[in-house]
Amino acid sequence: MSMKRFIADLHIHTCLSPCAELDMTPRRIIDKAVEKGLDMIAVSDHNSAENVGVAVKIASDKGITLLPAIEITSSEEAHILALFETVDKALKMQEVVYESLAEDVRSKRLWGHQVVVNEKDEVLGFNHRLLMGATRLSAKAVVDEVHALGGLAIASHVDREAFSLISQLGFIPEDVSIDALEVTRPSSAGEILKQYFDMPWVCSSDAHQLDDVGRRTTSFFLKEASFDEVVMALKGIKGREVQCN
Repeated sequence: MSMKRFIADLHIHTCLSPCAELDMTPRRIIDKAVEKGLDMIAVSDHNSAENVGVAVKIASDKGITLLPAIEITSSEEAHILALFETVDKALKMQEVVYESLAEDVRSKRLWGHQVVVNEKDEVLGFNHRLLMGATRLSAKAVVDEVHALGGLAIASHVDREAFSLISQLGFIPEDVSIDALEVTRPSSAGEILKQYFDMPWVCSSDAHQLDDVGRRTTSFFLKEASFDEVVMALKGIKGREVQCN
């Protein structure tokens, strides 16, 4: 079986993330992904996976592979993108995150409504945790917990001046076993690319509004669009490849 090219955007926020637009419902995101010709996406809200299950169902009906994900904020305020094979594993990671996350005592007018929805875009409820806040988990602890659940840990938007492992720590610590680095603006990542040239790279949109879905993508050369195949591509196993677009 020969390799096929699959276009992926593995970093998209829904209306559950307080910084995302309210029209970023799973259904609208997936419709936009279809419009953009994407093959794989990941729903990756801040410190929560409560909209992942419905997103997987909708994506399956639309013929798109959706990887369950969470963007976790470490105690150092570094964002780490955690990708999982199943919704159950993402929800188990959510339990670990929630145990180390503060309740939201701030105004929703400042942080957004953090909306949980169903397949019809109907509001099921609101998350009252401080999803924009840092957990009490160190970057190493986050990565170790993700790996214990068989997930992938990707250093989010390392080309940015805030909320990345490199911006917060100055470097990628040797004991933090990151599986890949993510960039959202490849043109501004030259020096970082040179420093970490031997690590796998992905490009993602980090979309918080519909028009940004698919703004940055990664090409995966795989036998099929699946979590296991993505893992093999990031490790360069048996001809699988990954390229930033």
